[in-house]
Amino acid sequence: MASLKDLLAQREALDKQIAQTQRSEHAQALAQIRALMEQFGITVSDLAGKPTGKRKKTGGGGKVPAKYRNTATGETWSGRGLQPRWLKAALAAGRKLEDFAV
Repeated sequence: MASLKDLLAQREALDKQIAQTQRSEHAQALAQIRALMEQFGITVSDLAGKPTGKRKKTGGGGKVPAKYRNTATGETWSGRGLQPRWLKAALAAGRKLEDFAV
């Protein structure tokens, strides 16, 4: 059985070998990437993924149809965001949300 001192020495040697191999493989990978970029005319901005205009829009900003209407004034609310004052006042007066459904 190996002594602790021998095992620690082996570990240190392995750590150095691991670091050296990582540096070497990193350099090889970069060289391969540069060669492929040159071969295919790829630029850094191509890698950054600049928008092509073909992406699907997500969320935000679209107009939503009204779900609730104040019959007295014609005001509407889509059900998103804060409740409008007219609806809060009506609900406080005892009316139900379903009374205003479109």
